[in-house]
This record gives sequence, structure tokens and C-alpha cells, in this order.
Amino acid sequence: MRKKKFILHEIVTYRYIVVLALLGFPIGALVGLLEVIFGKGLDLVTSLRLSNPILYIPFLPLAGLIIAFVYKKWGGKCNKGMGIIFLAAEKEERRIPWRNIPLLMVSSWLTHLCGGSAGREGVAVQLGATLSYGLGKKLPTLGGNTIRQILIVSGIAAGFAGLFQTPFAAIFFALELLAAGRLKYRALLPIITADMTSYFVARYFGLKKLWAPIKSGLEFFEPTLILKLAILGIIFGIAGAVFAWSLVHTKVFLAKKIKDPLARALSVGIFIAGATLLLWQGRYSGFGTNLTMAALTGGEVFAWDWALKLILTVLTLSAGFQGGELTPIFAIGSSLGCIIAGAFGLPPQFVAAMGFSAMFGAATNTVLAPVFIGIECFGIDNIYFFIIVCTVAFIFNFGQTIYPLQKRLR
Repeated sequence: MRKKKFILHEIVTYRYIVVLALLGFPIGALVGLLEVIFGKGLDLVTSLRLSNPILYIPFLPLAGLIIAFVYKKWGGKCNKGMGIIFLAAEKEERRIPWRNIPLLMVSSWLTHLCGGSAGREGVAVQLGATLSYGLGKKLPTLGGNTIRQILIVSGIAAGFAGLFQTPFAAIFFALELLAAGRLKYRALLPIITADMTSYFVARYFGLKKLWAPIKSGLEFFEPTLILKLAILGIIFGIAGAVFAWSLVHTKVFLAKKIKDPLARALSVGIFIAGATLLLWQGRYSGFGTNLTMAALTGGEVFAWDWALKLILTVLTLSAGFQGGELTPIFAIGSSLGCIIAGAFGLPPQFVAAMGFSAMFGAATNTVLAPVFIGIECFGIDNIYFFIIVCTVAFIFNFGQTIYPLQKRLR
């Protein structure tokens, strides 16, 4: 009897999966369009700030005050950030408010306009998950925790693929995110349909990925090279762990020391704005793409770039400003890699690419997603290098993650 019920449950579940896979096409299209609006808005405010950083950066404390006020008055459950996505996936939260979408988009635009050091992927995946989960809940027959998780991971993949234009990395990021160490293969078909649809829609409307093919000229099957790659993996794993630990604990520390979110955003915002203006008038503002491209193309990279970007990103996100962590992580990892490359006798651009990918995995506690983002951004010729560095970085991040509610199964 128990076996019969199990079989019936599996049949019903897979029937829902087919339905969700078909729904992935319209959901992916809508998520893709949403990411286009968000991404184009980010490009606009970033170009405005870059045109005159001295004009916009002094308004960062005011932007923080506005963001904190809006979230305090109308945020509600949205104040949990990525936490609400994890809670909804585990059925501990039954609703992701629709207002999460405009709150995230507008507050992120404000943060970037005024020079906060933040990224975009945290917002991208929340937008995707909020939209896919909200639309799915409108369908009365789609209930249950498994279906709920599939809707959310499909939205996460669609959000990541649309904005970053790396669809294969997005698939594995979504599969690994909710529980590090376990892949939700049951969700694979709906993830693929939503992911690829969002990718093509966003691409059609002009969103582009970072593409910097690396031709290292290195012979993989050299024992000394493999040893060097393993050591690099340890370094990037520890760096990712430091970033994740610092972000999680700084948020807690500032929340205890400055209990009023308005006072916290204002006071820390004043410090960030002052430091940002003093440090080359905005070199460490925004995504950090300037640092990433400098590291990957032979531009000027200072020995302290990675550390200052790390500190300012942690402070920006801990103070209550909105944005993601990954693009700053890319900047931190690539600039760190560029600086330490000489000690290993390796090309700076090559080690920068390794840092770009491996530190992403170490900070998010994922291993396949960073390998695929490395392949999609720097070329498949480097696949063996990415596998070694990202795997070792994953092992040596000591289980740290920027997502406190992420389950760890290792």
C-alpha cells in the first residue's frame, strides 16, 4: 500500500514537472523582460555616476536614508532579502510579496547612482524567484513543497541567465544554491526552459555577458602547474570565505550597534561616500567591472584593490543598501589573481580569470556554477584549469557562504 502511494505521488509530481516545464517558456520570457528593465536601468544610472562622480557620490547617505525609510515602512517580509527566497522554498514562508520587485529595482538603482559598492545578481535572482513563484501560486493545482522549490529555482536560473547572459552557469547555480552539496535534478527540465527563454529574450533586447577569452598557452598535464593551480584554489577559497564571513557578521554587528536602520544607513553611508571620494573618486563604486576588466586586459591594478573593494562592498551591503554580491566578488577575485600571478610565474590575465570564477564559488558555496561561468566568460579551452581551481576553492572555503540560510550537506 505504501509503495503504491509512493508511485502515485511520483506520477503526480512528474506530471506537475511537465506542466512547469511548459510554463517555463512564458515565465522565462517575463523574467527576461524584467531583467532587461533592471539591467538597462543599472546601465543608465551607472553612466550618470561615471559622468560626474563628485556630483552623485555625496548623495549616498541620503540614498541610504531613503532606502531604509521605504523598507522600514513598506518592506515587511521583503526586509529578509535572499532569506525570503530560501524560506519560501522550504515552506517556512508562504508568500513572497509582489512589492519585492519594485523595492529591489528602485533601491538598487539608487545605490548604484550614488556610488555604493554593490552588484546585481542578488537582485536578479530575487526578481526571477519572486515573479516565477508569484505566477505559479496563481495556479490552484500547483501545490506542495517540491513544486514550490521547482518554481523558485526556475526563477533563480531565469533571473541569473537573463541578466548575466551565462545560461549554463545559471542552471547549476540554481541547482546548487538552496542546498550546497545536493543538486535538484528533478527541477532540471523546468529550469532549462525558464533559463534559456530568459537568456534569449534578454539577449534580444541587448543585454550582454562579459566575454574575455583567455589563451594561456599552458600545458595542463604538468605536475608543477597542477600544484600551482591547487595552491591558487586554496588562496581563492580562503578569500571567498573571508568575504562571506565578513559580510554575514558585519550585518549582524552593525544591526546590534546601530539598531535604527535609518541611522545605520545614514551614518555608514557618510563613511562610505567619504572613503569612496577619497579613494580615486569612485574607483571602488558600483559593480567593480572597471577592476575586473583591468585585471583581465592588462590594465592598471593596485595591490590593495581587492581588499578595498571587499571592505567597501561589505559595508555597503551591511548598511542596508541594495544590490548583489557577485559582480564585486568577480572584481575582488580577478584583481587579487592579477596581483599574485607573478609569485606563481603565471600570466596575470589567466590567474585573474581563475580568481574571477573560483572566488564566486567559494563565496556562494557552489562548485559547478563557477566552473561553467569560467567556461562561458573565458572559453572552454580552460575547462581543466577551472575544474581544479574551483574545486579546491570550494573545499577550502570552510563551508562559509554569503547566504546564511543555505543548507550545507557536507
